[in-house]
Amino acid sequence: MFNRRQKHILLKFFSMFSVVRGYNILIIVIAQYLAAVYILAHDKPLKSVLFDINLLMLVLASAATIAGGYIINNFYDSEKDLINRPHKSKLDRLINQNTKLSFYFVLNFMAVIMASYVSFKPVIFFSVYIFGIWFYSHKLKKLPFIGNLTSAILTITPFFAIFMYYKNFETVIFVHALFLFLIISMRELTKDLENIKGDLLLNYKTIPIVYGERASKAMLTMLSVLTLIPIYLLVYRFEIGFMYIYFYLCIVLLLGFLLLLWKSKTKTHYLVLHNVLKFIILMGVFSIVLINVDLVLNRI
Repeated sequence: MFNRRQKHILLKFFSMFSVVRGYNILIIVIAQYLAAVYILAHDKPLKSVLFDINLLMLVLASAATIAGGYIINNFYDSEKDLINRPHKSKLDRLINQNTKLSFYFVLNFMAVIMASYVSFKPVIFFSVYIFGIWFYSHKLKKLPFIGNLTSAILTITPFFAIFMYYKNFETVIFVHALFLFLIISMRELTKDLENIKGDLLLNYKTIPIVYGERASKAMLTMLSVLTLIPIYLLVYRFEIGFMYIYFYLCIVLLLGFLLLLWKSKTKTHYLVLHNVLKFIILMGVFSIVLINVDLVLNRI
């Protein structure tokens, strides 16, 4: 059994893990490596990708920057989270704000140091990325459209670090990025609907507050329809192996999403919709291996 001090340390660890959303960072790390192996560097030997120190440094720099981003976002949203996520907020507040800020600066410093191992260009890239996350958390997230657009761009930015490293400009990569951008944009707008109570009380000018829930649902419907464009291109214009199964399943899930969306009225309903989109993103990460199930065996 743990003694009192050990329990306190364990609670602090889980609190910080909750603040930086360690589970999300783990998924992003896996997604970056799968994207490198199956899409961005599909013509390179598997070992040269997996054991590439430069790639590892870029992935770790991304993880540190994203963790720092979650911390600064948590710092600015502490009051709102008390209203929207009282249980999570209670755990997050076990770490005081000064400790969070100290950890934020340490993570960003580590990200720049790791980026500098590769070259000076990644240092500039991650410095701009760090500033972008701070500016979004401090100012932009309170603005309609601009906040949603910025959040979606910042979410896919870590993949551009890998994209620029391999300098692979195949069209299929941009189509994958478009699909991901649209799904993430839908998730951000759904989160705004889910958090409308806290946003309203703290004077956040989100799309649901400025334009109303019905207009937000119409925008989500439009975004859902737009996802059919990259889905069609990926399934019928590019070679994606068995990943077409994932995209067909996405169509079914998005249809279910739209049916539930127009019936949704409560925070619980929007939470379910949010989780549907999170599931689509998570499923998409691991579906990358379906592009070529024999790829790993052939490239070892």
